[in-house]
Amino acid sequence: MPGIYRLKGTVKHYDWGGTSFIPSLLQTGNDDRLPFAEYWMGVHAQDNCTIELPDHRRVLLKEFLKEHPGFLGNDVQQRFGHLPYLFKVLDVHKMLSIQVHPTKAAAEKEFARENTEGIAVDSPRRNYKDDNHKPELMVALSDFWLLHGFKPPEELVYTLLNVAELRELLGIFNQSGYEGLYKHVMEMPQDDVNRILQPLIDNLATIYRDKDPDKYDEDYWVAKAAYSFPHNGKIDRGIFSIYLFNLVHLKKGEGIFQDAGVPHAYLEGQNVEIMASSDNVLRGGLTNKHIDVKELLKHVKCEPTHVRIIPGEQISNAEKVYTTTAPDFQLSVFDLKKGESISFSPATAEILLLTEGNAELDNGSVKLKLQPGNPSAIVFSGKEIKLSCAQGTTVFRASVPR
Repeated sequence: MPGIYRLKGTVKHYDWGGTSFIPSLLQTGNDDRLPFAEYWMGVHAQDNCTIELPDHRRVLLKEFLKEHPGFLGNDVQQRFGHLPYLFKVLDVHKMLSIQVHPTKAAAEKEFARENTEGIAVDSPRRNYKDDNHKPELMVALSDFWLLHGFKPPEELVYTLLNVAELRELLGIFNQSGYEGLYKHVMEMPQDDVNRILQPLIDNLATIYRDKDPDKYDEDYWVAKAAYSFPHNGKIDRGIFSIYLFNLVHLKKGEGIFQDAGVPHAYLEGQNVEIMASSDNVLRGGLTNKHIDVKELLKHVKCEPTHVRIIPGEQISNAEKVYTTTAPDFQLSVFDLKKGESISFSPATAEILLLTEGNAELDNGSVKLKLQPGNPSAIVFSGKEIKLSCAQGTTVFRASVPR
């Protein structure tokens, strides 16, 4: 029956993850100091998210929704045919790769092409894992640092003038613009990458070890990248992007949207992230994973990006929504003070995630507690749900725009 179900997501132990934030959220031990990078909630092919049935059996959410497609609601079932979003928690300790995501039309075309070429979906040479786009919205759970799109022209010119090792790139930008500059650094022979970046890295060697670094300064992130990705004679050309892209600092509760074509990289901090359910990532550096420059350049929007931080729009006393243009998902957050409660009616299969405090969900026939160790649940349309708390509480709500 539609109602409230406890949900258990999937932990991803990518090497860039932190060791304490997600274990604390899940109240699980980590004596071996493994990286807990992401906590996935949804129906992605690489996600084994489960729900607990009334008889306490656990079943895969993807299988449950296949058996009960009506639980998605008529609108979502007709528009998508499946749960269209993937909801995550990220703990970024080391930098993530420079990356960009394709449009829906491009993903369909390129996925079909790689299938025709016989490239296995799990091949390291594979660029397109599915036929979907991957717009992303993240909301910071702490101070969060990222790269997001190309700097406006005046800022980029200032950078190229004031970083002595990069001055030779200014003429290329003046003559060929963003596309010419980015193509130049991404296709540059490795010897030239080393020639430009090695003196720069040498000059910044002590910055990363500074006990009180200036994280608003790109030099700090360049030094961290050089330390994090030993080059063995091949310096990672993704370091150029740290100077070419906007360096963004988000405070707790602030969000940012990454649409198709916007190059970006997460640098440090914790967040919640919601996206269209896809794994299509074209990488441009700061990674040991597969990089295909030709494919990357097909999709990057080589244009200035004027950063738009999303503070969230208050839609009730206790709920604010982070609005984007993505049709696949919507993210809002409940901030409740001690003793407060709020009622809401799910529009489809909605995932709830508690990040602070303790809460109780009640639809009149089922009650379920959200707390550290059991922070997530899924709710379905059909009954109004009351969310209440006995202390200050934050609960994120993943849904689909109506």
